[in-house]
Amino acid sequence: MRSEPSLPPPVPVKIVVSGGFGVGKTTAIGALSEIEPLTTEAAMTTAAVGIDDPGALQQKTTTTVALDFGRVTIESSIVLYMFGTPGQDRFGYMWNDITDGALGGLALVDTGRIADSFVALDYFERIGLPFVVAVNQFEGRDNLPLDQVRAATNVDPDVPVVAVDARDRESMKRLVLTLLDMLLSRARAKQLAPSRAT
Repeated sequence: MRSEPSLPPPVPVKIVVSGGFGVGKTTAIGALSEIEPLTTEAAMTTAAVGIDDPGALQQKTTTTVALDFGRVTIESSIVLYMFGTPGQDRFGYMWNDITDGALGGLALVDTGRIADSFVALDYFERIGLPFVVAVNQFEGRDNLPLDQVRAATNVDPDVPVVAVDARDRESMKRLVLTLLDMLLSRARAKQLAPSRAT
């Protein structure tokens, strides 16, 4: 009896989910993860007053103090590992470890607090990590059009700027597929570059 050929193991892909405080990073990872996500949420205390500004999110009572982690299988050939950064500047020392080995990033943006996204955008650009700008569509708020977000963030023209609902699994799937498509296109372009030169 002939055994079926075994399938190759799935390719692991690490991505980083980043953005400002309260932008929806933990929610986004939880919406997409096929496992119970690992979170390092801690209660906000009076010690954080004046440091962690919840802005319009006055109901926010917890904050990520280390990282968030989730996993999702993309078809049978790719397993995506998602690592979420803490949103506060004082935890920035952890970002190098969190981004180590990542192929790409999702930079979540709240259009009511665009300036809060600059730390993540600048960091991704500085380390050369390809990323997608994900504009979280908060319910009950007027969200800026995507072209205005692109202008305000001043990202390169080849960086996708897309709308996302961080609570919605299908919306998050589309966002991740946008990132993976971009990474694949860039990898193909690099492969073709030497042959064009010869």
